[in-house]
Amino acid sequence: MDIAFEVIESMLVKFRSEKKWTLQAIEQLSDEDITWSPTPESNSIANLVAHIRGAVHSRIETIFYNIPDTRDRDKEFERGLELSKEQALNMIKEAFNILIQYLEHLKLNPDLLLSQPFLNLPPLTYSQVNNETTALNLMIAMVREVHYHTGQIIYAAKLRKGQLVWQYD
Repeated sequence: MDIAFEVIESMLVKFRSEKKWTLQAIEQLSDEDITWSPTPESNSIANLVAHIRGAVHSRIETIFYNIPDTRDRDKEFERGLELSKEQALNMIKEAFNILIQYLEHLKLNPDLLLSQPFLNLPPLTYSQVNNETTALNLMIAMVREVHYHTGQIIYAAKLRKGQLVWQYD
């Protein structure tokens, strides 16, 4: 058994599952539901989707696609952030697709798990990882980050709609 393959495959299973359940929850909402917040201090689903997409941009696209980090993290948490249901669905799909594509790349190049992809980039900001982190540590952090926020999305959707309908394959 190759441990690198198993770790990457486990992360792929996790992200594919999170994508499925998060999309199903958002698909059952209206545009108004996307911007609704349980309390004035709470994040809306729009905030959470924007934050997930921003984290994927600053942590994955900057290394995988060499795209400069243009993230505005503070804007992700602005009260009253407006996203339509369609925008939320597209943003969450993009985020998960980028994560899955990066993991598929790592699966083909498992030696990269211990590489330090941020080493020669500008200092990271707003991150639980630093410039010396490995690709493995980055992806472990992303599993935690994404799972935490998709849980919040599903909980907010349940608060808003009550019972959600799930499609099991």
